[in-house]
Amino acid sequence: MQIPPSSIKPLLKKLLRRGLDAVDARAAVDRAMSRDGAELMIGRRRYDLTRYEHVVVVGAGKAAAPMAGSVERCLGYWLDSGFVVVKRGHGLPTKRIVVAEAGHPVPDRSGQQAAAKLCAMASALGRRDLLIVLLSGGASSLLPAPVAGITLADKQRTTEKLLRCGASIGEINTVRKHLSRIKGGRLAELTKATVVTLILSDVLGDDLSAIASGPTVPDPTTYRDAVAMLKRYRIWQAVPQRVRQHLDRGCRGLASDTPKPGSSLFRRVHHHLVGNNAMAVKAVSRAAREAGLRTLVQEPALVGEACDAGKRFGAMAKTILRNGAPLQRPCCIVAGGETTVTVTGKGAGGRAQEFAAAAALEIAGLARVWVVAIGTDGTDGPTDAAGAIVDGETLARAQRLNVDLKGALKRHNIYPALKKLGQLIVTGPTGTNVNDLYLLLIL
Repeated sequence: MQIPPSSIKPLLKKLLRRGLDAVDARAAVDRAMSRDGAELMIGRRRYDLTRYEHVVVVGAGKAAAPMAGSVERCLGYWLDSGFVVVKRGHGLPTKRIVVAEAGHPVPDRSGQQAAAKLCAMASALGRRDLLIVLLSGGASSLLPAPVAGITLADKQRTTEKLLRCGASIGEINTVRKHLSRIKGGRLAELTKATVVTLILSDVLGDDLSAIASGPTVPDPTTYRDAVAMLKRYRIWQAVPQRVRQHLDRGCRGLASDTPKPGSSLFRRVHHHLVGNNAMAVKAVSRAAREAGLRTLVQEPALVGEACDAGKRFGAMAKTILRNGAPLQRPCCIVAGGETTVTVTGKGAGGRAQEFAAAAALEIAGLARVWVVAIGTDGTDGPTDAAGAIVDGETLARAQRLNVDLKGALKRHNIYPALKKLGQLIVTGPTGTNVNDLYLLLIL
């Protein structure tokens, strides 16, 4: 973990490490899954492995490789085969489960090939088989399986528009589910096997139908919802014509919708949540209290435009210093969340970096005040940084170095600015993915 030089570097490293360790994907699956001979325990459910002819593992997401490592170790010789797909650079060595890499956040040909293989493996299973599905954030992009009539290029262009429009992940996935042969419960629809899904949540509130676009979960959304979302964010005319035509056909009942809640097929499908953002926030706040800091967890989780959320978070420092409330220094406010960025232009950056930079403008001139924002997966936007740390001197340092922080925020080109200022936090792939962490430290 590369953290810029600072008097709080040892403390910050301890806090972030505790948060990430609490949601480590391998450890999370280890806690959720165990085996005693032929009896497999996943959460509170028990599965007699002697009742199944084949036990197969499939999955996708940034944390799918460490999840796969845990599962194959637990299953041992009971595992017949397995296949998971991860973001490029997030692969890990495994013994029995094949790990493929593909493009993220924009899907690519490797992802399409991986999705086809995963679908084929699931479709080949019968009623006396057990399919274990491993899902974490990023799976929606990593498993492009466009419906007939829509090309990979159509999915790519649509994804690019969705990611830049400022929509939430749930709204984005409403569209994705209605363009896919695998999302929105369709993977469960493909197989006759008993299905158990282990889920590492990257969706605030842990809506299982939104995480990874819910390939094994009933989908409450409709074609009309997808069209309404595209029109609400004013990108209906910007997505490819074939996408609009397919969604319009669905609205007119000419294309089958995703399987809905109450469908009998989900009687043989079980889900178990192994980790989420709240667990990381709780671990960080506990570590802060152990370090002697007065600590408060900011609730609800932070959402909305990253720049606006960062300003509000930074403004809390002024209130604390002026009123001694809600905490007195030394103190730490911890929050989780997932903000959005409505992108204009072609700048480089990410939501955590924009959050931190906006906070820097608010805490300018305040002594011994820091704001930290990181993506728990180690990748903030399409950059090599997990996020950033700023303090009361950041704006003055930017002015001395002729870095236009306000302009960089406005242009959504914050990465080069923070890199020049030496404010970036770099972790590399963390082995997890549970939204973002935000810290306000006043010492």
